[in-house]
Amino acid sequence: MIRGVRGAITVEVDEETVILDAAERLVKEMIGKNAIIADDVASVFVSVTDDLTSAFPAKVIRLQEGWTYVPVMCMKEIDVPNSLQKCIRIMIHVNTNTAQKDINHIYLERAIQLRPDLKQEN
Repeated sequence: MIRGVRGAITVEVDEETVILDAAERLVKEMIGKNAIIADDVASVFVSVTDDLTSAFPAKVIRLQEGWTYVPVMCMKEIDVPNSLQKCIRIMIHVNTNTAQKDINHIYLERAIQLRPDLKQEN
């Protein structure tokens, strides 16, 4: 069965290295906390808010060992008034037998406010 593993992180500035570092931190935590293997991944969607234009955060996913051939796509998040700014969101579509309630969704920095009900204890 394909399950979605969600994650989000915010950055303070729209700079390439800041965006790529944050995206890498997020994706590594998503992979690690869910024991995701690249061969089990169907695809990955990455979205950014309108105020992030300096880099494609999906780039760091392709650089992970074994992830070269995983289909990855970047897109813009819907620009809703008063929504969280400078935010990178990632959705990994993975083949897994893990129950929906046991998926570890990762929200870092100010993105925790998006889903406080899914906050994982470390």
